[in-house]
Amino acid sequence: MTQTVTALYDTYDSAVSAVNALEAYGIPHSDISIVSNNVDDRYGTDRATNAAEDAGKGAGIGAVVGGVGGLLTGLGLLAIPGVGPVVAAGWLVATAAGAVTGAVVGGAAGGLVGSLTGAGVPEHEAHFYAEGVRRGGTLVTARVDDARASTARGILQRYKSVDPAVRGAAYREDGWTSFDEKAPPYTADQVAAERARYVGRGI
Repeated sequence: MTQTVTALYDTYDSAVSAVNALEAYGIPHSDISIVSNNVDDRYGTDRATNAAEDAGKGAGIGAVVGGVGGLLTGLGLLAIPGVGPVVAAGWLVATAAGAVTGAVVGGAAGGLVGSLTGAGVPEHEAHFYAEGVRRGGTLVTARVDDARASTARGILQRYKSVDPAVRGAAYREDGWTSFDEKAPPYTADQVAAERARYVGRGI
């Protein structure tokens, strides 16, 4: 049997370290996905040139924009409803992208919550993870067999992953109830404020 293991990170660098560790453990990059908020335009929209084509193939979205190998060489750009612009790669992204249109930044039909729940992530967790990306985070998801699931989860936790229970409670204290793909994406200033609120505080 296959399980889906997932973690949210406040920093892109932590997520990249987790991806590299999963690949070093032997998880094929074809079974790993990464989705990172790109509202600050860290990669630039001029680099994504084949989003629709790659989404249809189930490959990384857009043109190669960085990374040293494996999954991270397939990073590219797209937009997810309610999240906004992301840099992303992997099987989950191809599912979220659906029928991507446009050569530079496409719209992701079906959205992130639907892709996560379709992969076996409980709905309430999927809403939290999508909201976390909306607020500036980076999501790492991997499909692993049962025998490797515990170790894979340990790898994800090793790189300062967010505690969903603690962070979710903080979101709810501010009035959040669930991810809304019709809500406006966070601005760069809002994302910066969100990161300043949590990064380094362990919540």
